[in-house]
Formats: sequence, structure tokens, C-alpha cells
Amino acid sequence: MQRRFNPLEADARWQAAWDAKQTFKASDSSEKPRSYVLEMFPYPSGRIHIGHVRNYSMGDVLARFRRMTGHEVLHPMGWDAFGMPAENAAMEKNVHPGKWTYENIANMKAQLKKLGFALDWSRELATCHPDYYGHEQALFLDMLEAGLVYRKESAVNWDPVDMTVLANEQVIDGKGWRSGAPVEKRKLSQWFLKITQFADDLLAGLKTLDQWPDKVKLMQENWIGKSVGLQFHFRLDAPVGEISELEVFSTRPDTIFGASFAAIAADHPIALALAEKDAALAAFAEECRQTGTAAAEIETQEKKGHDTGLSVIHPFTGRKLPLFVANFVLMDYGTGAVMAVPGHDQRDLDFARKYLLPVERVVAAEGDEAKGIGDEAYVGPGRLVNSDFLNGLGVEEAKAEVIRRAESEGWGTGTTVFRLRDWGVSRQRYWGTPIPVIHCEDCGPVGVPKDQLPVVLPEDVSFDIPGNPLDRHPTWKHVDCPTCGKPARRETDTLDTFADSSWYFIRFASQPKDRPFDRETVEKWLPVGQYIGGVEHAILHLLYARFWTRALQHMGQIGFAEPFTGLFTQGMVTHETYKSPDGAWLAPQEVERQGDRIVMVGTGAPVTLGRVEKMSKSKKNVVDPDDIIAQYGADAVRWFMLSDSPPERDLPWTEAGIEGSWRFINRLWRLFGEADKGAEGQDKTLDRKLHQTIDGVAKDIEALSFNKAVAKIYELTNAVEKARPSASRSAAIRALALLVAPMTPHLAEEAWADMGEQGLIAEAAWPAVDPALLVEDEVTIACQVMGKLRDTITVPKGTAKEELERLALAAPNVVRTLDGATPKKVIVVPDRLVNLVI
Repeated sequence: MQRRFNPLEADARWQAAWDAKQTFKASDSSEKPRSYVLEMFPYPSGRIHIGHVRNYSMGDVLARFRRMTGHEVLHPMGWDAFGMPAENAAMEKNVHPGKWTYENIANMKAQLKKLGFALDWSRELATCHPDYYGHEQALFLDMLEAGLVYRKESAVNWDPVDMTVLANEQVIDGKGWRSGAPVEKRKLSQWFLKITQFADDLLAGLKTLDQWPDKVKLMQENWIGKSVGLQFHFRLDAPVGEISELEVFSTRPDTIFGASFAAIAADHPIALALAEKDAALAAFAEECRQTGTAAAEIETQEKKGHDTGLSVIHPFTGRKLPLFVANFVLMDYGTGAVMAVPGHDQRDLDFARKYLLPVERVVAAEGDEAKGIGDEAYVGPGRLVNSDFLNGLGVEEAKAEVIRRAESEGWGTGTTVFRLRDWGVSRQRYWGTPIPVIHCEDCGPVGVPKDQLPVVLPEDVSFDIPGNPLDRHPTWKHVDCPTCGKPARRETDTLDTFADSSWYFIRFASQPKDRPFDRETVEKWLPVGQYIGGVEHAILHLLYARFWTRALQHMGQIGFAEPFTGLFTQGMVTHETYKSPDGAWLAPQEVERQGDRIVMVGTGAPVTLGRVEKMSKSKKNVVDPDDIIAQYGADAVRWFMLSDSPPERDLPWTEAGIEGSWRFINRLWRLFGEADKGAEGQDKTLDRKLHQTIDGVAKDIEALSFNKAVAKIYELTNAVEKARPSASRSAAIRALALLVAPMTPHLAEEAWADMGEQGLIAEAAWPAVDPALLVEDEVTIACQVMGKLRDTITVPKGTAKEELERLALAAPNVVRTLDGATPKKVIVVPDRLVNLVI
């Protein structure tokens, strides 16, 4: 055996062997217990990064381990391939989005293969391929037929330069993220999925997900946002046309005595009616429409309003409260009107201070009853003050009392509402799934007949003009109505790419050509047993996937509601940042260390060391996996990804870390070369250590505690290296190859073959555990003198008190401490300690 492991030869050899045997291809007909391990599939941006490597290494270890423990494992890979980056590339590089995307897929697939992941490539899919999105169109039509899809006018963020709708996240400081143009609010007809129909069930389902992180469940719970409040009406002091009341919903009816004004959205019917005769109001409403709809933007923007001159009548006091049109109220949220309580809502407080409106505390913590409101609204717990008949009540009691009185007096109703809104899926984009609807002037929107699916994107499009190329295509959108046969037009909006990732895990499990999936096959594999991905997807992707699965269950297409039984959110990989003397970001390969100094390669110019941050292209602190693999091999990279940091925490990438992993790979390699040396005799201590490690590593992998499993393997390696040649040592070395096989598979295969073992280690069984060797039959006894530890002795478990006393008195350090003195008292705690009192 060579003393130095050659990773490049081993990596290529065993990757070819796995491919040739289709080792990781999952069988739908297997009788083995099934295990579905899935990492969130990547966007094909062109290169995988170290964060991908960490994510997929974790899933790979679990998938390989489950295979070794007798499971039929489904561990697939695909590409979340639609979206704006491809269109941006088309505009910037004059290349078709499809060409750009498929080239990136080929590059990234080659990179993933270099890492030796145990993936079933026979099930590979790309969401931009008609074979995939055609079935998505069929599911959309099923939802349309089931009443889960509808179309309505909705306010959107509109980029007037790019001529497209922007997601809230694409509005930066009120401007389009790409064009830099001020974003406008527009009303457009949009397609929506009825996720709110499942709001209660989505909330209740979180309680069943005991293998999900609590933080993710809390984030989803807050996003769904169930709350009980009061739906009620204020009387207007003067009618506006036929409108004499203002409908409002409040989650804090307990604070009603603190209301000092009411506010409505610029598009509220009252505002629209008043604006016809009030030019200043019309101008203000138009200004409101120039800002985006992102919640974060609304929270941080300057609060502005226009006094309508009208008032609403407080239902309890009869006081008149001024009515404003305000830029922080949106028509699409609630009723488009709010009861403003400045003392207990920060937006209301900012507005009230600007327009010199009254601010009164009506909820006070213990001892703060007389305290006023400063620059921050009070949103904590307490009892009601300055609130007439509510004084002294707790918040929940006060809510119930206000609701009771409103209902008995006929001006309001207790109502349960959700923060969750229906999912707007229309995108004015080319590179997405075409919405399979045809618009007919006589028949209205008509679903495309299923035998005409997929509705395929046209190839001959250009991006030289802003806006959606589908809208201006000369032929693609012009079709006949499927119902009446008259000339009609296709829907030119495409689906939100979150729709593509809301069911891909189902398509992985079953891929018939004539339908989206086969129910019987899907239910053999799903729900996904272990899903792994970043916490940044904790809300929208996971929520939409949970909704889509429920929609399929609702339509009778599957028999389960939750798509992912287990969820794990891994930490990020971080790296130091560097800046040149002129303040430019530098890549790791552009700097080198010279003693305590960091300098630029080539010039020797001093480099400023910045913070350790998440790897990002913008700060150039990115490490290319290909460079590391070429230098150290795939296994060293994988080992480093799994060691040191707990997997849920961030992992700092360091040269020292990867070099340490490489050294350990070579330690193992040398040790594996000693498997057949000294095959006689037993080493009971090593046998016990081995079986405890086998058991512990298995439990750690199941718990995704990879760093703990790595630590146990280090300990066993140390013990084996120190042990004398014996049959036990040879057995431990062979078992060690099996233990590291899920983590360093190329090294393990090379060693397995060199040891003369038959077949692939990837197909070998996890080593069996002897339960008897998990029980310690020896214990270490602390030998104390006057309560201070002086020595230890190792004895058989259950040794008699008299024998423990004799052995403790003979322990060398105890003898030196006593220096001839005779103990006055001996305290013996069996199997734990002996304390000598002098």
C-alpha cells in the first residue's frame, strides 16, 4: 500500500464504478424499508459553491448510511431552473435563457459528480423542461377546476422601465433592483392560489412536525398569523355618496379607548370618491401609488397623510376622530382602513407625532399606570387604564368584553383572521411556466385542454425591448378558443417559480410520462423522511410546498398532507474578507500570509483583514470547490464540511481546516494498510471501544450530529493506532473503513478493495454491534484524601468495599500523600470513589 493516498485516481475510479453499477438507483419495487433523503435542489447559476457542498455532504452521509443499514434509499437531484437570473443573462450577454441555463446545469452536474455524491441521477429533472412544467400546468388546471385558483385585480409593484411586476424583495429603497427606476403601484389582473383556504390546517399541521426546528415552525406560525379580533364599523359624520360607514378590523379591540384617528388606503372607495373633487388628495393618492408594497418598506418609509376633513364617530364615547388617507395603509390588507391607536402601534405613533394628534396610554405594565408614551409605542402586556369600563382588566379579558358589547349593540362582530394572503402566482416574465389559460372575449378565461399540454415556451424571443417577450410575440399568443373556436389569446403571464419547487419532490418519486405522478408509487416514498436546506427558505418555499401537498390531498390525488416529516436547516459556510490598499475586495487566492502579515500575491502590498462573513461573490470571499478538490480530493473536502462545527451552525472555512482534514485522510490510509498485521489475540478494551463507536456514530448520523460522529471516529482512530497488533485491532481497522464510508467514500472503497473484501463498500452492511460490549464492566475509581483527588484505580464493576479500600490505600499517589499516616475514616462509594479522612 502507498504511504500517501492518491485522491484524484481514487475519486475517478470509484465514481466510474458507482456509475457503471448504478449503485444509487432507487427501486420502486424493493421490499426493503424505504428512506427518502432530499436536499433542496439548487438554482443552476453556473457554479456550485462551498455552501452547496456542505448541504449535499450532509444529505449524502445520511443516504449512504441508510443504504448500509438495509434501506432502499431515494436520494435524487434536479434543478430549480426557471427565474429572473436567466433573463438577466439574456439581456446582458445576448444569450437565450434556455442555453444559459442548460450550460450551467451541465457545469454544476459535473462539479457535483466530482464530489462522489450517492445520487440517483436517473431521476434528474429540470423545472424548465417541458416534461416537467407540462405536468405542472396539468396540476394548475386541476386546481382551477377544484376552485383553488381565481383571477382578480390586485395592487402590484410595477417597474416602469423594465415594464414588469417586481416581487417585494426586488424593490430596493422604492426602486427597481435592476433598472433603478422608482417603482409604482398598479392594479393588474393576477392569478391567485387559495392558500388561505388551508390556513387553519397549515397552522394545526405544525404541531405534528416534531422533527422540524422550533424556530422554523414559529416563523411559519407568525407568517400565517392567526388572530382573533373585532370587525366593526365607524359611523361617518357625513356620508360620502352612499357610503355612511367605515368598515375596520382590529386585532386589538382592547385599545379602542386609545383611538385618536382613523386612516384609509389611497385606493379605498371613500378616498377615490373624495379625490374626484379634491385635487390635493388626488395628487397625494398618486404619490402613494409610486411606492412599493413591501412590508419592510412600508414600516420604514416616512409616514404621510392627507386629512379628508371627515371624522368617524367613536362607538363608545361618541367622540369625533379625524379620518386621514395614509401611505402606510394598503387596500389589499384587511378592509383598507385602520383604527389608529398611537400609544400602542409604532406606525400610528409616528403618524400622530407628525400631525400633532392625541396620544394616550390605555395599556400599562404593573407600576407604569401614570407613565406617558414617549418615542416608542407600548406593545407589551399589562392592564387597561384610561378606558372607562375596561379599567383594571387584562388585555385578553378586555378584548373579550369589547367584542361582547359590540356584538350585543350590533356594531361589530368577533372575527378570526389570518395574516396569510392568497398566493399571487402571476409573473410578467418569459422564463417561467406558461399559465395554461386562454382568454376569449365570449367565454372568458378557459383552461387549455389537457391533451394540448404542455404549452411550450416559444424559442424565438428577444430581450432587446423591456417587458415580457411573450406579450409581444407575433404568433405564440394567438390561438382559437377551445370552447367556441373564435380567435382568442393565450395568457402571457408565467407562474411564480415557487410553484415549480412546490411539488418537485413528488415528481422525483414518480415520473410517468402521461401524468404528473402515480399515486401508489408516490405513497411508497413520501412524505420525505429527511429534508435538508437553508433557513432562508423557512417561510415561503416550505409553506407553499405544504399548501401544494394539501391541495393535492384535497383533490384526492394523494393521501397525505405534510410533504416533509423531518427538516434540518444547516448553517452557512463563512470566510475571511480581504481588501486591497485602494479598498477593493480581494479573493482568497489573491492574498497570502507572510508571518503575521497578509499581503497581496505578486505585489506584497498590505491587505486589510475584514470580518468573517457568509461567502458571497460581491465580497469575493468565495472558495471554488473544484480548486480544493484538485488539491486535496473530494473526501478531504467532505470531511471538513462535517467536522468541527455543529451542522446547524455556521462553518468558518480555513486553509488550516482543510489541511487538517487532508492529514487525517492520510492517517486513515496508512492505518488501513495495517489491517492484516498481527491477526492473533483479543484486546477487550479495544473491542469495547469499537462497538461503542459503531453504536455512537450510527446514533449521531441519524440525529444529523455529524461533528459528534467525526469526533468519535477520531477517538477510535487514536485507540487503534495505540493498540498492539491483534485480531481485535485488525477487526477494528476493517470496521473503521465501514464507519467512514458514508463520509469519505472514495477512501473507504480504495481501502476495502485493498483489504481484499468483495464488492463495493457502498453496498456493504453497517457493522453489527454486540450489546454486551456496550456495557462497561470496568470502572475508574477516584481516590481522594480529605476530598482532594490524588489518584485513580481501574477495577471490575461491583468490586467490594473492602477491596476498594485496600487498592486505594496502595495507590502510589495516595501512599505519598499519607506519608505513613493512618486514616481516621474511610468513605467508600461503590463504583465511584474512596475518600480517606486523616
